[in-house]
Amino acid sequence: MGSVSFNLRRFLLQLFLVLAATATAHATHNHFLPRPRIGYYGSACWNVESIVRSVVQSNFQANPANAPGILRMHFHDCFVRGCDGSVLLDGPNSERTAIPNLSLRGFNVIAEAKTQLEIACPRTVSCADILALAARDFVDLTGGPWWPVPLGRLDGRVSLASEVILPGPTDSVAVQKQMFAAKNLNTQDLVVLVAGHTIGTAGCGVFSSRFFNYNNTGSPDPTIDPSFVPQIQSQCPINGNAAARVALDTGSENQFDTSYLNNLRIGRGVLESDQNLWTDPETRAIVQRLLGLRFPFLLFRPEFASSMVKMSRIEVKTGLDGEIRRVCSAVN
Repeated sequence: MGSVSFNLRRFLLQLFLVLAATATAHATHNHFLPRPRIGYYGSACWNVESIVRSVVQSNFQANPANAPGILRMHFHDCFVRGCDGSVLLDGPNSERTAIPNLSLRGFNVIAEAKTQLEIACPRTVSCADILALAARDFVDLTGGPWWPVPLGRLDGRVSLASEVILPGPTDSVAVQKQMFAAKNLNTQDLVVLVAGHTIGTAGCGVFSSRFFNYNNTGSPDPTIDPSFVPQIQSQCPINGNAAARVALDTGSENQFDTSYLNNLRIGRGVLESDQNLWTDPETRAIVQRLLGLRFPFLLFRPEFASSMVKMSRIEVKTGLDGEIRRVCSAVN
């Protein structure tokens, strides 16, 4: 009898130790390993990427403009309070109400993915992670690179329009470099990420004065290819619709490629800030390397993927700094 009792106690002790070790490993997985990281959700939401991908595919088919819309939204999110989904929060003074964000599109895509994930994995996947995944998948669908997205971001609780200070369409390279450096992004990251303009459009009101009366000179910006001026003037006539959209990568706005970079080379950048990447010697050298015109060469697709991962780690919320929202447009 004593031997049986001893064996039972030993078995129960071993079982306790196994359960304790399992609990410790689980806690370590969730709280102590670095975030974000590849495969963060594991069995807690094993199909997170396939769910987001399915939503992205259906919305891309319905409206391809969702691709540059979500890519731009991810950029705007990361540059204000870090990649925390704060741009998704609704409210009278939220980031969404700031002038640079009034033209953002694709909020419905993130909301749809969140709804499906709340059914599959309740209170598990952050809106910030959904946005990072969706941006990757939309880029992939336009012919761009696919890359593993580190996950495990938490959603921020604060969203203020007054904090939305983003690179602007007339910024010099010096200003752009300063803003990117403040987010631990270097000059190559700047050029590569801005080249995301290979897909998407801009409203005429943002840039049209550059093609008519640059800096009140009465003439177009002299850095523009003269043969390109009438084309844009016809699309954005004086006193025309300021909201009319014009491709940022003329001739290839729906395809993720190096055409945008080549357009800068020949003076066909639509935004002044974009064309400045060619007129500045340091950034021009990077553009040339990406185009294979200068050694050592850079491959645009893998460099874009690398810079996107780097950007997606900006000021990530973890621990008590954030939450997993039930609905992406409102804090819990």
